[in-house]
Amino acid sequence: MTDTIASPKQPVRSTSSAGIADCDIHPELKDQFRLHPYMSKRWRDHLDQYGELGFEAFTSGYNYVGYNPGGQRRDAWPPGGGAPGSDLVLMRKQHLDPNNVVFGVLQPMVAQGNGGRNLDLSNALSTAINDWQIAEFVEPEDRLRASVVVVPDDAVAAVAESEKRALDARFVQVQILMGTTEPLGHRRYRPILEAAAHHGFPIGMHVGGRSGVRTASGWPSYYCESHLDLTFAAQSQIMSLILDGVFDQLPSLKVIIVECGCAWSIELGHRLDMLWRRMGSEVASLKHPPSHYLREHFYFSTQPMEEPDNPEDINYLFDQIGWDRLLYASDYPHWDFDDPRYAFKARILEEHKALLFRENARKVYRIL
Repeated sequence: MTDTIASPKQPVRSTSSAGIADCDIHPELKDQFRLHPYMSKRWRDHLDQYGELGFEAFTSGYNYVGYNPGGQRRDAWPPGGGAPGSDLVLMRKQHLDPNNVVFGVLQPMVAQGNGGRNLDLSNALSTAINDWQIAEFVEPEDRLRASVVVVPDDAVAAVAESEKRALDARFVQVQILMGTTEPLGHRRYRPILEAAAHHGFPIGMHVGGRSGVRTASGWPSYYCESHLDLTFAAQSQIMSLILDGVFDQLPSLKVIIVECGCAWSIELGHRLDMLWRRMGSEVASLKHPPSHYLREHFYFSTQPMEEPDNPEDINYLFDQIGWDRLLYASDYPHWDFDDPRYAFKARILEEHKALLFRENARKVYRIL
C-alpha cells in the first residue's frame, strides 16, 4: 500500500497509487417521490394510487432482522435524512475519497421496474432510473458511471433504451437482475443481448430480481439458505447463456456476474464439460467445450467472495478463475461492504492487484 493524495486538502490511504475501480456501488432514492421529476404525470399518479405490482406471491422485502433496514450499513445513514446511498456527499466521504476510487459503476436496486408485471409502468420506471442516475450521481461526480436499466420481458423497449443510452459514454453496461422470468439464454431475450453486443455494452447481471421462488425446491426457511441460494440463479443463467449458443452468435458479448461469489464457477465449468462430452449431441451447435465460454465471456465481482481458512489460498482460487476475470466490488453502502484496504488478507502480487482493482474493469467497461 502507498499513501496518495486524493485532493489538495486530505491525504488518504489507497490500495493502489493509480486508484481503484469499484463495479458495485448502490445508489438509493432519498424518498419515494425522488423519481417523480423523471416521470410523466400519468405514471406519477399511477404510483401514488396503485404503487408497483411485482411477481412475489407471499413476501415483500426482507424479513431477516440483521438485513434490515434495506441491508444497509448503519453508519451510512445521511445526517440530513434519506436512505444510505442517497447522499453523494456522504458517499464521497465514506468510500470514494478515502479508498481512492477512480471510477465506480452504479448498480441501481431501486424501484425495480425491470421485474414488474405492468410492462408500461416498468419501462417508465427504468427510463426514470436511468435519467436519475445521470442527474443526481454521474453529472455531479465524474468518477461514477451508470448502468442501463432495462425491462427484459419487453425486448423491444429494452433494445430502444439500450440504443438511446449507447450515445452517452457515461453508461457502461446493460443491467439485468438475475431473477428473470426465464433463463437469459432463451430466444425471447436475444434482441437485448444483440443490442448490447452491438453497442459494446457488457451485461451486468446483479443478484436480485422479481421472478419469485429462488430455489429449485421452494421457499427457503432460513436466511443462510436465502443468502446462499442467490448463487444458484447465477449458475442457471451461465448454463443457459452457454448452452443456448449465445456466445457463438455474439462472440464479443461479455457478462459480469455481480454479488454472487466466484469459487463455484470452477466446478461448474468442470461439470459442464463432463456432461458435454457425454451428451454434447444435444447442443451440437456449440463450437467449444462449455468451460471455454465460461473462461472467455464471464467476469466475476469479488464481493461476497469465498474466503479460505488459509488466506493465502485465495491466490490458488483466483489462479483457477483467472486474474483477468475478476473485478473488485465494494457493495457500498450495504452491511457486507468490502473495504478494499482490508478485503484481501493474502499477499497478492502487484500485477495481480492492478488487474483486480483496476485494469480488468477498465477493459470490460471500456473506460480509458
